[in-house]
Amino acid sequence: MNRLQREDGASIAYEHSPGKGPGVVFLCGFKSDMTGEKALALEGFCRRRGQAYLRFDYTGHGASSGAFTDGTIGAWTADAVFVLDRLTEGRQILVGSSMGGGLMVLVALARPERIAGLLGISSAPDFTEELIWNGLEAEMRERLHADGIIHQETDTGEEPTPITRALIEDGRRHLVLDKPIPLTCPVRLLHGMADTDVPWRLSVKLARKLAAADVVVTLIKDAEHRLSRAGDIERILEAVAELSEKA
Repeated sequence: MNRLQREDGASIAYEHSPGKGPGVVFLCGFKSDMTGEKALALEGFCRRRGQAYLRFDYTGHGASSGAFTDGTIGAWTADAVFVLDRLTEGRQILVGSSMGGGLMVLVALARPERIAGLLGISSAPDFTEELIWNGLEAEMRERLHADGIIHQETDTGEEPTPITRALIEDGRRHLVLDKPIPLTCPVRLLHGMADTDVPWRLSVKLARKLAAADVVVTLIKDAEHRLSRAGDIERILEAVAELSEKA
């Protein structure tokens, strides 16, 4: 594992495989990290093709420095732009999983000339507003405003997820679904119709907002949020190959 130091003292963990372009950059999800099945499957795929590949952990995630509760959409987007600028060359295909499917849009808006294509996997653009805030009862909203933090129970038996007021407020400054998105690169969006974490309609809404004409949404009827089954992984790899050929 490698580390990239930033002037503010942050240390971002990453793994990079050199190769031909366009490179592929994986953006993981909320509370996830770069060691997941999809990230590793993509790494093996790119290595076999001799294609450059980068996976990394946002600050407060995985092996990177920082506290998760200090993180915001803006901060994690800045992490992604930083590694894009410092660790990659030429045009890149951004592959975003869940929250990463929203962050990839923000990164592409910040560096449109560097982006060859986007692949969203169970994309969750604007999830802090669409899914977290809109799903809170009035009492929890009041507690979040007063205390600055609440803890949401999970359905998986894991520790409750801390949600900060800063995450919600910063998220509102980085919404992408409330206006047209001026990106014209090819986009592929994969989403399971059995996803109970992020509704597939968010991927459709994202597709409608993009200025690009070459946007394809693939809905997988029996797939859940993770999209980590063998067949799901195969669809992801095929989409990366297709976007690579278009670059």
